[in-house]
Amino acid sequence: MSELQRLVEVMDRLRSPGGCPWDAEQTHQSLIKYLLEESYEFIDAIETDDRVGMREELGDVLLQVYFHSRIAQDHPTDPFSIEDVARAIADKLISRHPHVFDNLEVSGTEEIIDNWEAIKAKEKGRTSAIDGIAMSQPALPLVSKIFYRAEKYGVELEIPTYASEEQVNESSVGQVLASVIGWAHANGIDPENALRAQARKMIAEILVKEQSANK
Repeated sequence: MSELQRLVEVMDRLRSPGGCPWDAEQTHQSLIKYLLEESYEFIDAIETDDRVGMREELGDVLLQVYFHSRIAQDHPTDPFSIEDVARAIADKLISRHPHVFDNLEVSGTEEIIDNWEAIKAKEKGRTSAIDGIAMSQPALPLVSKIFYRAEKYGVELEIPTYASEEQVNESSVGQVLASVIGWAHANGIDPENALRAQARKMIAEILVKEQSANK
C-alpha cells in the first residue's frame, strides 16, 4: 500500500462512524482557517530553508486537501472524492501543457505562459480580464493580480505612478510599501481596507473599458 492510499484510509476512518467526533463535525467552512494557516507555515519553512519544517508543513497542507476531499464525499447531491480531484488536476496539467503532451512548438517560457492563460480562458469561458480573480485573497496580491490580468487582456489602467529617483528593486519597493503602510497607520487608516477599495475601483474601471471596447 502506498503512503497516499494509507492517508486516504486514515482519513476515512476518522470521518466514519466510530472515528473521531471532531473530525466528523468539520465542514469546508470550518477548515478554511487551517488551510490558510498551514499554507503560511509552509511559506515560513521555505523562507528559513527549514527542510524538516517543509516536509512537515507540506504534510499539513496535504492533510487539508484530503480532509476537504473526504468531506466532499458525503455531499448528498454532488459528491466527489480525492480520486476525482487528482483526475481533474492531471487532466488540467495535460491540457495546459500542449508543448509537452501535444508536441506544440514554443519559443520559450513567455509563450508557454501565454498559452496557459489562453487555454484557461477558453476552458472557463472567460471574456473579461477580471473573470476568475479570487476576491477573498489579501488586497496586495489581489491588486497585483488585477494588474497582471489587465496587462494580459490589453486593458490600460489609469493608476498614478510613484515618482522617485531611487533605483527600483525589491528593497526600494519594500521600503516604499512599508512607508505607505506606516503613513496609513499614523492616520488611522486600515491599509488592507484602503487597498481593497482601490481594487474595487480598478475592477470597475476595467469593466467600463471592456464594455466600451465591445460596443
